[in-house]
Amino acid sequence: MSTKHLLLGDEAIALGAINAGLSGVYAYPGTPSTEITEYIQGNRLARERGIHSHWSTNEKTAMEEALGMSFCGKRALVCMKHVGMNVAADGFVNSAMTGANGGLIVVAADDPSMHSSQNEQDSRFYAKFAMTPCLEPSSQQEAYDMTGYGFRLSEEMRIPVLMRMVTRMAHSRGVVEAGEPRAENTLSYPAEPRQWVLMPANSRRRNDALIADYARFEKLAEESPFNRFTDGADHSLGIIVSGIAYNYLMENFPDGCPYPVLKISQYPLPRKMIRRLVDECDRVLVIEEGQPFIEEQLTGLLPQDKEIAGKFSGALPRSGELTPDSVRAALGMECHQRKGRSQTVMPRPPALCQGCGHRDVYSALNDALRTYSSPKVFGDIGCYTLGWLSPFNAIDSCVDMGASITMAKGAADAGQHPSVAIIGDSTFTHSGMTGLLDAINENTPMTVIISDNLTTGMTGGQDSQGTGKLEDICRGLGADPAHVRTIDSLPKNHDEMMRLFREEFDYAGLSVIVSRRECIQTARRHAKKA
Repeated sequence: MSTKHLLLGDEAIALGAINAGLSGVYAYPGTPSTEITEYIQGNRLARERGIHSHWSTNEKTAMEEALGMSFCGKRALVCMKHVGMNVAADGFVNSAMTGANGGLIVVAADDPSMHSSQNEQDSRFYAKFAMTPCLEPSSQQEAYDMTGYGFRLSEEMRIPVLMRMVTRMAHSRGVVEAGEPRAENTLSYPAEPRQWVLMPANSRRRNDALIADYARFEKLAEESPFNRFTDGADHSLGIIVSGIAYNYLMENFPDGCPYPVLKISQYPLPRKMIRRLVDECDRVLVIEEGQPFIEEQLTGLLPQDKEIAGKFSGALPRSGELTPDSVRAALGMECHQRKGRSQTVMPRPPALCQGCGHRDVYSALNDALRTYSSPKVFGDIGCYTLGWLSPFNAIDSCVDMGASITMAKGAADAGQHPSVAIIGDSTFTHSGMTGLLDAINENTPMTVIISDNLTTGMTGGQDSQGTGKLEDICRGLGADPAHVRTIDSLPKNHDEMMRLFREEFDYAGLSVIVSRRECIQTARRHAKKA
């Protein structure tokens, strides 16, 4: 018996996974992917079944943990935002070489327009690079359906499957018709155990098999229920469109598109379907959210005299998100008239919450650094990145997760003093510990400030893996206990924090300061529950 639900795209994937017999979800919170794991954590059936849903330390550990579950024949889901794919890349690319046993889906949620990200990278390139199938839903219903399909595809082809989401699909709602939940897989082990040991002799054989399998993936894309060719009366133009961009196209043609349309939601590219559209149409328009992934590959498929319009040609914007209007412009249609900007509601830049402990850290840090001629503070990814903005203007860099510590070390190696790293508790356990170990081994003259708010605050207050253990971790890695210091980041401790910072800046070796105060948002929630 089917039931109807109003779900975010993320939630549709989560419910699809539960109903497909999921045994474990592994993830590190990152917008716009966080709600997948949170939905599974709150789902009644998932709790009854004991489906694993604890947060992982980072995306690499999540990928490898899910691969271990797949090895044992059970269905596993890995979730991350697009830059998390960079962290998980070692495990993901090599998982194509090992293959999958139980169904394994890797969800990468891309963020065009960089609403909460450092870049606009397109995760479809990872699937092509690793030679795995890729799914890209164009609706919440497809997101639900594709999840069950993806697990079946993974088990049939013995390969991990990448599912690519984008922000608008992940965070918009639609009605989803869901079926009955399937039972979980039982324990079973790989029929080809040799290929799970990536020694060169095994890997060479597996690489040949993967190349042969890729031709089968292309055939499956040609036959996929998610790739669809729809003919049109006007063959002066043929349209190739993927994922959420299909909605923008059809929004402009409520009575049906007059041109032939090839909707692509499963990769590798369905070459025969593309050639059919190309042969039947005078010119081609490619509409895709993200980078010109499809458009770039058409060069070898289209005749030299065939005109291709898209992001390379300037018909569509190369950066940011697509909109129904940008698609209208590419089609030569007049854009909808927009209302002027409100004169009463002024735009407000993001800022640290009132009562946030990071504020007190930055206030004391800025005051402590005033006596030095050229101090440098290397920042990291989290709420505290907002310390770059006014009124604090406190950090000089923010590159990727964990880079504060490693960049501060490199700067100290270059002779910079003081060289200060500021990193959050969740980011520290995500990817700061290995950089700290380098600094410990060389006793690098630098100061690491771990601004501990006892949670993963930037994505809504998920559990932080280092809560209550940060000082022990630092000492366990080998930091001098005399220079692992702790202080409460409260306004009344401002002068004491300044003194502590200056003491450690002047120490000719590595020091770690843990400044601790619970996130004001989670503190309010805890108080309300109490």
